[in-house]
Amino acid sequence: MTSKPELVTGTAEPQQNGKFKLEIPDIVVIVVYFVFVLAVGIWIGASLMSSNVGSGLFIGLAGTGAASGIAVGAFEWNAAWVLVALGWIFVPVYISAGVVTMPEYLRKRFGGQRIRIYMSVLSLILYIFTKISTDLFSGALFIQVSLGWDLYVSTVVLLVVTALYTIAGGLTAVIYTDALQTVIMVAGAFALMFIAFAKVGWYEGLLEQYGKAVPAITVPNTTCHLPRPDAFHIFRDPVTGDLPWPGLLFGLTVLATWVWCTDQVIVQRSLSAKNLSHAKGGSVLGGYLKILPMFFVVMPGMISRALYPDEVGCVDPDECLRICKAAVGCSNIAYPKLVVELMPVGMRGLMIAVMMAALMSSLTSIFNSSSTLFTMDIWQRIRRQASEMELMVVGRVFVLLLVVLSILWIPVIQSANSGQLFDYIQAITSFLAPPVTAVFLMAIFWGRMNEQGAFWGLMVGLVIGVTLMVLQFAYGTPFCGEKDLRPDLLKDVHYLYFALILLALTGLVITVVSLCTAPIPNQHLVRLTWWTRHSKEQRVDLEDPWAAPPAAEESNPAGSDSQLEQETPSCWRRVGMWLCGLSETPGPKLSSAEKQALEKKLTSIEEGHIWKNVCNINAIILLTVNVFLWGYFA
Repeated sequence: MTSKPELVTGTAEPQQNGKFKLEIPDIVVIVVYFVFVLAVGIWIGASLMSSNVGSGLFIGLAGTGAASGIAVGAFEWNAAWVLVALGWIFVPVYISAGVVTMPEYLRKRFGGQRIRIYMSVLSLILYIFTKISTDLFSGALFIQVSLGWDLYVSTVVLLVVTALYTIAGGLTAVIYTDALQTVIMVAGAFALMFIAFAKVGWYEGLLEQYGKAVPAITVPNTTCHLPRPDAFHIFRDPVTGDLPWPGLLFGLTVLATWVWCTDQVIVQRSLSAKNLSHAKGGSVLGGYLKILPMFFVVMPGMISRALYPDEVGCVDPDECLRICKAAVGCSNIAYPKLVVELMPVGMRGLMIAVMMAALMSSLTSIFNSSSTLFTMDIWQRIRRQASEMELMVVGRVFVLLLVVLSILWIPVIQSANSGQLFDYIQAITSFLAPPVTAVFLMAIFWGRMNEQGAFWGLMVGLVIGVTLMVLQFAYGTPFCGEKDLRPDLLKDVHYLYFALILLALTGLVITVVSLCTAPIPNQHLVRLTWWTRHSKEQRVDLEDPWAAPPAAEESNPAGSDSQLEQETPSCWRRVGMWLCGLSETPGPKLSSAEKQALEKKLTSIEEGHIWKNVCNINAIILLTVNVFLWGYFA
């Protein structure tokens, strides 16, 4: 058993009640951060990184790194390949199709409404009960460990602040904020990384001390207190490994494709780019940034266990309950523990601001995406003649409803703390995401696929996935030393393997049903697949039973519009319009020719020769660096 190292000079000592007092430099850093966060520049790659790197990733990656080693960092490195696929394969199809949301693409590709509505509802459920819940839990856990604040008070405050600037600013403000938050997160995490590595004796010291990081209290006749012997290897045994290498290479790609190429939260960032080259450049920059979490999140998590094995590496259920209120283990406190113990005055305030930024960034992305999905894909089904102003107001109100639901879900999040946050996120994704990945991949590359095949593929995949998910969480995870009573299907089939199996089954159902039913005529597929993205033909959209009649815009007499425009709005109305980001000034009316020209510009995927080559070269460099890192740590 290793002796506990001393704390670095300059760290404030904890008070008797376990709370840490914020000193003047800490408060100044937090205030300065939130002043500068109001006015920053925009860059798509930074936004892609920031919307994915939330507090859940800091807590989850560092915690899993502390528990099992560096293999979890491959989840981040895998993203580089899928980000390149986003910029070079998926975004060109989305842009040429002229879509705003992913369900909208499915509606244009297949016609009808049941797939689009199914996808929108599924996305909203996933946002509320997985993304928002995990971000809230991890953010509250960080604040509770580092400051000792009440869980409910700290979470409600963060939600209120997040909702306010989301409602007031919309997606543009979120992307502006994300760019600076990425810089702040990376800078603060790098500062902690260097402090932690210096404390442990750099990489050589980590290699030595992590292997000896055994808690003082262990469970007799077990080995779960011992660090994994393959902790410093990414590729692990395909049968007995906690992250088997075939699953890491192929099964993980299925999950990553859903996250980076079909999820509205991520894709909307690329679709907001100025042009295709701008979107590709953002994907490349995002890929470079995703290399970093291995070094400033995963390895610091391992350092935390090496320095504090009794707390971070605890295995005795009673001891773990005392330390972190989770009987399974306390690896989730690895990153907050480093911040509290190692960061000097002032910099600790910076890291608190970083974690607040990560939480707010992730939540604002989800709030805006959920608002778009709800208004465009659900509210318009209810209110077919809804005006643009009504849709914007309804979207903002829906954000408030999400905040209320999130606050009400806090007790469930607290009671569901199993000490395995990252595994929880990935397992949920592996049960629900593969059918969606299969539908998008086949929709883009196989023109013969039709609506019936897509719908029944989703249905079969959903039934299988939900069944396994219910069984997984019904049986739970056994404690250290407890007999594993789970069925062999749950015990022996890793969730990354299950993702591959579910993808294959969904693809099989889609193929069989599509071949047994009538194909979609080619005139309906123009610029909706990879093979037709450059087509200049006029697309004949499939019939939309919910579409408003063309004459709806002209139904109001011009006189009544003029009268409404001349009315002086009340004070309360002006305040409400400002909060919703709306203007009383009517926008310019475009002629039919102007509308066609604007649509042609917005759906163009033409690139300048120079910038096209610059993006291609940088993508090759990115993937080369990525392959080298995989090989070096394999």
